[in-house]
Amino acid sequence: MKLAKVRLADGSVRVASVEDQTVRLLDLSRSATIRCLADILNEADPPALARLLIDEASAPMAAGAVQFLAPIDSQEVWAAGVTYKRSQIARMEESESGASHYDKVYSAPRPELFFKGNARRTSGPGEPVRVRADSRWTVPEPECTLVVSPKGKLVGFTIGNDMSARDIEGENPLYLPQAKVYNQCCALGPCVLLADQPFERDSTKVILTIHRAGHEAFRGETHLGMIVRSWDELIGWLIRENDIPDGAFLLTGTGVVPPDEFTLEEGDSVSIEITGIGTLTNPVVKAKSST
Repeated sequence: MKLAKVRLADGSVRVASVEDQTVRLLDLSRSATIRCLADILNEADPPALARLLIDEASAPMAAGAVQFLAPIDSQEVWAAGVTYKRSQIARMEESESGASHYDKVYSAPRPELFFKGNARRTSGPGEPVRVRADSRWTVPEPECTLVVSPKGKLVGFTIGNDMSARDIEGENPLYLPQAKVYNQCCALGPCVLLADQPFERDSTKVILTIHRAGHEAFRGETHLGMIVRSWDELIGWLIRENDIPDGAFLLTGTGVVPPDEFTLEEGDSVSIEITGIGTLTNPVVKAKSST
């Protein structure tokens, strides 16, 4: 079962279930405690609650009849780095001074975790992701994203784009927050695949496609079996000495890295497909000044 936030033709925003490209609206007014998608995700049994809240008075709609929004409310967004071997190599190549740090964190007990943003910095499907005006080398990072409840329970999966200014991070690892956290630095969506069914990592593909001027400029793929850490391990470190009272989205790292000579440009389109979840597509914009 998938859940999503959607905007209808009349401009209203609703929570919906999505199955086989069919959208069924939920009637949140039937519950005294449920006001948004996050409230459902943070309940003990999200699938059962969602089925209970299906609005029988609303006819099913085709997925193309609604606008999918980022499935985030008040949750925080966090990210894990250097979880794929390919990512370790890329980060070492971009940072001559910090190469040994990336080599060590790949196999260290403690993973790299960093705060990525919140709803204000997060774009939904079809909304722009941004290249910093002071970056000359920025790439998308396609990532399977864990949806985590306030109690640290894995409740679902979505698609994330961890936009990264590789030149800024490569200049000095201490610049990581500026390379990773800025306006429109992240995208999430189009929906949350609830974790009520087995999720086979080895058979789950992550495909990144970048179009420029109507042509495919880059395409690469990997699969989630290449991630060296378990979901429980990453979540366990996320919530260690760190409360997430509204829940969190945790991006799990990237195994698809465009070549060093490639950088995103204004007008590019980034699409990330993950088996079983869907496709997240965002246009690229670049600020005109660094002020």
